[in-house]
Amino acid sequence: MYILTLRTDQPEAEIGLYSDKRQVDYRTWLAHRQLAETIHLKISELVAGQKLDLKQLGGVVIFQGPGSFTGLRIGITVANALADSLAIPIIGAMDPDWIQTGLARLLGGEHDKAVVPEYGALPNITAPRK
Repeated sequence: MYILTLRTDQPEAEIGLYSDKRQVDYRTWLAHRQLAETIHLKISELVAGQKLDLKQLGGVVIFQGPGSFTGLRIGITVANALADSLAIPIIGAMDPDWIQTGLARLLGGEHDKAVVPEYGALPNITAPRK
């Protein structure tokens, strides 16, 4: 089973492709403020680089936080939408060894249905200006 991994909580985003627990490809790029513009292209390039189609993915593992509000929001939204549209399982993981944890849970038959970001702190909402 091919599994896509995503981490978008920092300016340098990460995506990986695994065949069960074996890493097939792994890429990073400085996404920073262009994450929303580049994430779909990078996923397509990663999958096409292995002569695969998105429909061949069997699951998604996403780092769910803590981290950047915008980065997590974009990455998790893309991961949830991809998993839903392909009708494949998704797993969110937060620990330092998030990929191995996520792969083990996914291959063990677990499924999060949808992943919710964990920001690590309450939002900092500024007072409106008069």
